[in-house]
Amino acid sequence: MSVADRETAVRRTPTWIIVTIAGLFGLFYAYAVWNAVDFLVAQASGTLSLNGYGWFVLLLAVAFPVLAFGVAFAVGWRRPWWEFALVMLTGLAVVAVFWLDIVAYSAVAGASMLG
Repeated sequence: MSVADRETAVRRTPTWIIVTIAGLFGLFYAYAVWNAVDFLVAQASGTLSLNGYGWFVLLLAVAFPVLAFGVAFAVGWRRPWWEFALVMLTGLAVVAVFWLDIVAYSAVAGASMLG
């Protein structure tokens, strides 16, 4: 059986299920973006401003969840619904680890990001 025949034989997941799963996980990814924007604003409007490297690191923390959502969606949207949910959950876990790295770096080397 060729790949094309196998794809037509496999039942496709209904679009509304994919949209629902993506929407629910999208809320968590959006929370990560919102949290990063809040942290960026708090650091930038503090008594000391951010230097160029601080802006780069914190803007990367804002952009990373959006990129991770896009990659997870692109990888998983043609899979069965439970595999799609696992791919989205894995992407969210990567975002959480990245966010913890940003917070830890800001706590340890925060003064070097300010200038």
